[in-house]
Amino acid sequence: MFRTVLAVAMLLLAVPNLASAQSKPKGARVTVNGMQMYYEVSGKGAPLIVLHGAYMNIPTMGAIIPKLAKTHQVYALEFQGHGRTTDIDRPITYPNLADDVAAFMDAVGLKKADVFGYSMGAAAALQFAIRHPEKVNKLAAASVAYDIEGWQPDFRAFIPQMKVEMFLEMPFAKEYRKLAANPDGFPELVRKLIALEKEPMAWEEQVKSLKTPVLIITGDADVATLEHSVAMFRLLGGGGAGDMGKPLPASRLAVLPATSHTAVITQPELLHAFIEPFLKGTTPKGMFEAP
Repeated sequence: MFRTVLAVAMLLLAVPNLASAQSKPKGARVTVNGMQMYYEVSGKGAPLIVLHGAYMNIPTMGAIIPKLAKTHQVYALEFQGHGRTTDIDRPITYPNLADDVAAFMDAVGLKKADVFGYSMGAAAALQFAIRHPEKVNKLAAASVAYDIEGWQPDFRAFIPQMKVEMFLEMPFAKEYRKLAANPDGFPELVRKLIALEKEPMAWEEQVKSLKTPVLIITGDADVATLEHSVAMFRLLGGGGAGDMGKPLPASRLAVLPATSHTAVITQPELLHAFIEPFLKGTTPKGMFEAP
């Protein structure tokens, strides 16, 4: 989410040292709900699906993908109208994106996988876990909210002011043409993503009923408020005292210091240090635990 500020980050994410950090993944296309979805597979191990943010693509996710591919078989997807995936005559909504992930898994023969999503990809991943829980092992969601009230007030106030024209002169508008199946499709993508910002979000009951372990990752200056991230953690069973004889909750909360929304994805080392132990199920040992 947070489309406007994300525009600035796209320039940073396009820096060669991030793009070149990727290993040599295998790219392919598969038919998903009427579109030709592009994806790349890299690494070996348990399957891990990676979902990008709005206006992004696989390269702009940066170095986190090759890091995760050292211990996982990573399936990095490009959403409807993004990157090399074609657009179709359908709105972009979180349920639609979630169902696309499910259809992708069916198409490539994946029965179950871990998922890491960032921004729009994190909200889509959350809906994926809600709508298709049988397909998800664990979910790492960076910069996500489950309710429109969880966004920062400044951002909520800006949403009604969003216009297609303000995005057309941004640097990533030109970058879009380099990969897009339809180089002239950017204005239509912007229109759909502005509509996505206005999509109702009120998923508290669905989140509370989730059995899927979730790692919530947020910046301390993210587009979602810290209070909202903590509230989400509590919905998932977290926030209690450890060292009291009870096991820690399966879900986790990680806060990145001095980090805005667009700076979350530019810290692959820190992200990996949170995501990898979560997926492996390892936890720090307390001083009262036996060695």
